Amino acid sequence: MRRFGTIGAALALGLLGSQAAAATAPRLEDHYADDNGVKIHYVAAGAGPLVVMIHGFPDYWGTWKPMIRTLSADHYRTVAVDLRGYNLSDKPQGVASYAMPLLIADIAAVIKAEGRTKAIVIGHDWGAAIAWQVVINRPDLVDKLVIMSVPHPTTFAHEMATDPVQQKNSQYARNFQKEGAEKALTAEGLAGWVKDPAEKPLYVEAFKRSDFAAMLNYYKANYPRGEGDAPPPPVPPPIKVPVLVVHGLKDTALNAAGHSGTWDHVAADTTLLMIPTAGHFVQHDAETLVDRTVKDWLDQRR
Repeated sequence: MRRFGTIGAALALGLLGSQAAAATAPRLEDHYADDNGVKIHYVAAGAGPLVVMIHGFPDYWGTWKPMIRTLSADHYRTVAVDLRGYNLSDKPQGVASYAMPLLIADIAAVIKAEGRTKAIVIGHDWGAAIAWQVVINRPDLVDKLVIMSVPHPTTFAHEMATDPVQQKNSQYARNFQKEGAEKALTAEGLAGWVKDPAEKPLYVEAFKRSDFAAMLNYYKANYPRGEGDAPPPPVPPPIKVPVLVVHGLKDTALNAAGHSGTWDHVAADTTLLMIPTAGHFVQHDAETLVDRTVKDWLDQRR
């Protein structure tokens, strides 16, 4: 384990604009969890109830820096994961190495590495898809669930099979499933969505440490084919923990309509926040609103 001091934490969080900000920056800790020989890197800060945050594509643990600040200051133990294939985590070869059961096991390994039996799980994009599957397949691991952008797997499968708009919006995933698609990717291109000029170089470096083929293996191994080419997946049992869903209505990859009926799959209280001004990277496009909402939502259920 490596620990960043105050200056290191401030640099990593982009907070060197003022001495006061640097003084209040959370102390970040580098850790590794082991999942059957695959090392999963994560960054942790704070103390309290465990919150495990899972990024999507194309991203890395740094996407959660604002939420780390918010929640660690509110006495939560915040953990931001590098998914396998990304940044400082191991990069096993082959599509089969990115099958969903292994991704679920990675999150279980992180929770175990923290000495806990369960966590509040937060996910965006692929991280959200994994979070849904963690609570469905390992409900013992999840205390509360926060989902950003990705609908429940049952409602999303329905959208993929029946909605021409979602089918069109998912063409990018079809392209990613083609052989050799990773050859068209570059670290600079993958970081193109990052608006913060201080953060963009950090993303480029994280992506240079990543494996582009591994990134696309998530799509090859797990993305629903849709368009009526397969029977619908079995409906999983109802989720028994509180769920918060956050979605940007300008998202051009995942339709907000896919969240309709989420409440039919959750037996606990279910909160949906739709943000008209935000796109797919909702945690950045509406950073203040999202971070405050997550904090308040968790505090109300503490």
